[in-house]
Amino acid sequence: MDGDLSEGGMQTVALNDGTHCGETQPLAGIPVSNAIPNSGLQNQVTSPTQIIPPPQARPTSLPQYPHNPGSAYNSPNSASSPEYGNKWDCYISPFPAMSPIPLATPTTPGTENGGAAVVRTSSSKMESIKSWSISTYKCTKQLLSEKLGKSSRTVDSELEGQIESLRDTQRKYSQILRLARALSSHFYHVVQTQQQLGDAFADLAQKSPELQEEFIYNAETQRTLTKNGETLLGALNFFVSSVNTLCNKTMEDTLLTVKLYEAARIEYDAYRSDLEMLAQQPRSEVSSIKLEEAQRNFNGHKAHYDRLRADVAIKLKFLDENKVKVMHKQLLLFHNAVSAYFSGNQTALEATLKQFNIKLRSPNTAPPSWLEQSVPETFQTIFGSLNSPTK
Repeated sequence: MDGDLSEGGMQTVALNDGTHCGETQPLAGIPVSNAIPNSGLQNQVTSPTQIIPPPQARPTSLPQYPHNPGSAYNSPNSASSPEYGNKWDCYISPFPAMSPIPLATPTTPGTENGGAAVVRTSSSKMESIKSWSISTYKCTKQLLSEKLGKSSRTVDSELEGQIESLRDTQRKYSQILRLARALSSHFYHVVQTQQQLGDAFADLAQKSPELQEEFIYNAETQRTLTKNGETLLGALNFFVSSVNTLCNKTMEDTLLTVKLYEAARIEYDAYRSDLEMLAQQPRSEVSSIKLEEAQRNFNGHKAHYDRLRADVAIKLKFLDENKVKVMHKQLLLFHNAVSAYFSGNQTALEATLKQFNIKLRSPNTAPPSWLEQSVPETFQTIFGSLNSPTK
């Protein structure tokens, strides 16, 4: 061959049998028309002058594009890169993703210390739960043993008597409070009925000239009773409020301390029983360690029990003094107010309310607004002087 096949040309070479290379020879015994049925395909194959393009070589490396940090990047598929066109559509961009999000997990300074703190917190919680469970078990066991008579309990006869007396006093004062509330409620309805009756008498006095004088007398009487009844009602409400505070707040606070004292007493007896049981066992290294631990627990609960017992004794003493002082004042108020009302002594009734600093609100006055309640006393005085009529 004299030509260069790399250029895509095809040469016709003469053979010994008189044929040329590139010409299609029919097979022996097969007609030419049956060899290639499609005439177009036959012409394409047998055409000696058709040029076959050479295969293009695949690139061995990816193209290098100039890229500056912060500048826009044009992909090879975009219309702004005419040098390459759509030739590299099957390739992925050689540049890494410019993402501000780090792929690695960031580490914060002090993470190790935070993990240790979490572990310590978890362990302390587990220890507290464990100690609570053990203490609850011991107290339940001690309580059942006391109910069944299998264990002894610590008894302070004097303190227990005072506690029982306090509970009995609270029950009796609750009964007084219930009756005083009922009296106040019923008397309120009596006062309302007297007020309506006085209004009805006054209305009939205007419509009945022949009975006008009698109706006016009765209307004035009912209005006087209504006014005095509102005064007595204020005294009753003050009495109810004071007894309620004494019974449901002061006594209840003392009884709450008593409940804590009783719970501490059960814990003290439970650990005391454990200490006595361990003291009776034969001595060994393990039993000595358990005995020392039981002694420490017993000492701690004993100190807690003694402290609460002293608190209960002090609160009972102060409660008794406060009860005598409060009830002396309230019983005197109740007696003077009821006596003055039913004797018709309006002056003595008003003097009783002044003696105990009880202020009554007129039934026809509206309650003060939130602005009047929030303004200081000095501003109220100024506003009152401005709103008062000038002489």
